[in-house]
Amino acid sequence: MTVFPLSEFRKGFSFAAARPHKKTQVLHTFFMKKITGVLKQDAGALKALLPAQDILTFDFQSEKGISFQCLFADAVSDKELLADEVIRPLQSYDGKPTAQEVGKAVISPEIRTEKSLEKLAEEILAGNPVLLWDGADEGLIVGTKKVFVRSVAEPPTDVVIKGPREGFIEDVKINTSLIRRRLKTPELKIEMLKIGRKSQTVVALCYLEGTTVEKTVKEVKSKLNKIDIDFIPDSSYLTHFLATRPYSLMKQVGTTEKPDIFCAKIAEGRVGLLVDGSPIALTVPYLLVEDFQASEDYYVPQYRASFTRILRLFALIVAIYLPAFYISAQLFKLQLFPIRLLLTISGAIQDIPLSPSLEMLLVLLVLEVLNEASIRMPKYVGMALSVVGALVLGETAVTAGFVSTPAIIIIAFSGIGLYAVPNLIEQTSVVRLAMLFVAGSVGTYGIILLTAFILLYLVTTENYGVPLAAPFSPVVGRDLRDSFVKYNLASLQTRPKTLGSKNKRRLKL
Repeated sequence: MTVFPLSEFRKGFSFAAARPHKKTQVLHTFFMKKITGVLKQDAGALKALLPAQDILTFDFQSEKGISFQCLFADAVSDKELLADEVIRPLQSYDGKPTAQEVGKAVISPEIRTEKSLEKLAEEILAGNPVLLWDGADEGLIVGTKKVFVRSVAEPPTDVVIKGPREGFIEDVKINTSLIRRRLKTPELKIEMLKIGRKSQTVVALCYLEGTTVEKTVKEVKSKLNKIDIDFIPDSSYLTHFLATRPYSLMKQVGTTEKPDIFCAKIAEGRVGLLVDGSPIALTVPYLLVEDFQASEDYYVPQYRASFTRILRLFALIVAIYLPAFYISAQLFKLQLFPIRLLLTISGAIQDIPLSPSLEMLLVLLVLEVLNEASIRMPKYVGMALSVVGALVLGETAVTAGFVSTPAIIIIAFSGIGLYAVPNLIEQTSVVRLAMLFVAGSVGTYGIILLTAFILLYLVTTENYGVPLAAPFSPVVGRDLRDSFVKYNLASLQTRPKTLGSKNKRRLKL
C-alpha cells in the first residue's frame, strides 16, 4: 500500500493496522478481491459490497478525457470539502492516470491508496470517499470525513476550582490532540486499533516508550486483539475485557475525563486508552488509592491536599458503616449508644411498626429510587423531584410514623458520604447494602467478618502484576508520599515504584 505524505498534524502518530479476528464474518464473494483497472467493473463490485442507498456515486471526467468515479457515504462525508479538494482539481487534470500522479493533483492533506475492494468499502463506511478511474491499479482514499463533535469543555464529573478545565469529548482525534499538546515528546506512542466487527470503533492506545513497562503494553494489546464483538459504543465495554478478574466487585481499570489526569497517569508509567465516541478515558494498571486523589490536589498546598484526601476516606468509611452499626446497636448492643443519645433514639423509634433492619432498608431503597429518578428525568423536573422526595415525602413519612427521624438522617448522611468518592459509587453502594444485611442478621461480629473478607480480597487482588491495594499492601514507603497523605513536589522525585517503570526519575533538583 502506497502512503502519501500527510500534514504536520499527523506526525507523532503510529498506526497499527487492525487485524481482523479469525472469527470475523466477511462477504466471501469479494474477499480480498483487487482493483482491476476497469472503472465500470471495479465500481460495480464496490457498489455490490455497499448496496445501501446512502452510498452515493459521482461521475466526472478530466480535460484529458479520463473517467473518474467517486464513491462516498452521504451522511458522514464532507461533500463541499470533497468538491474543493478532489473533484475540481481533477476536472482540470491533464496528467497520467497513475495513482501517484493523481494523488499529487488532489490537494487533500490525507491521501492513501488501497488495492483491496473490501478495505476500500471499509473506508467509505468510515466516511472517507474513494476515487476510482480507468487504468487505475488501486483506489485513492481521500480523508474528507465530516465530523460532528461538541466543543471541548469542562467535564461534569471532574469539576475543579484550580487547574485545567478541559475535558475529553467524543472524537478520538481531538482527544489525541489534547494529549499531544501536553506531552510534546517523541516517546509518546499513539497506536490506532479497530475493534468491533460491525462498528469498527477506533481505539487509541497511548503510552510513553521507555517509561511504561513493555510487558504491560503487550498484555493490553493482546487483550484488545482478542475482543470479538459486534459493537463498541463506549469505553466501558472494554473494561470487562481488560480486567484480569472480569467478575470482580472492585474496579480494575482507571477512568477519567480530564486530559491532565490522563497525561499524568501515562507519565507515571501506565497505559491509556481513548475510544472513539466516548469521553471516558481508561488507564491500566489501576490502584485503589487513585480514586481518593483529585487533579486539584496537585494544584493546592500539600497540607490542603492531604486533608481533603483523608476527609474523603473518612466520609466513605462513615457512609458504609454508619447505617450498619446503627442497626447492630439497636438489635444487639444498645450499650454502644451514649445514654442521652439512647433516650433520644428510643423516643423516636418507639411507635415505628417496622424492625430496624426493614426501616433502614426501606429508607435506603427510597433514596436509591429518588437518586435514579433525578438522574434519568429532565433536569427541571429532577429539581422538583428532589424537593418532593427530600421535604414532602421524608417529612410525611416521619409524621405518619412509618420511619424514624434518626433513620432518615443516617441514610442521608451516608448517601452524601458516598459521593465524596464518586468514582467508587457503584462498588461502595453494594458494600453498604451487604453491611446492612450482615448487621441485621449477625450484628457487630458480622460487620467485622465482612470487613476482614473485603480487606483480604483487596490485598490479594492484582491487575497486570500490580497489587490493587498498593502502596499499603505491600507497603512501598516511597509511594506512600503520594497516597492518602501528599508530600510536596520536591519529595516526589521518582515515579511510583509499584508500577515498575525502568525510567524511575521524573524530577531532578
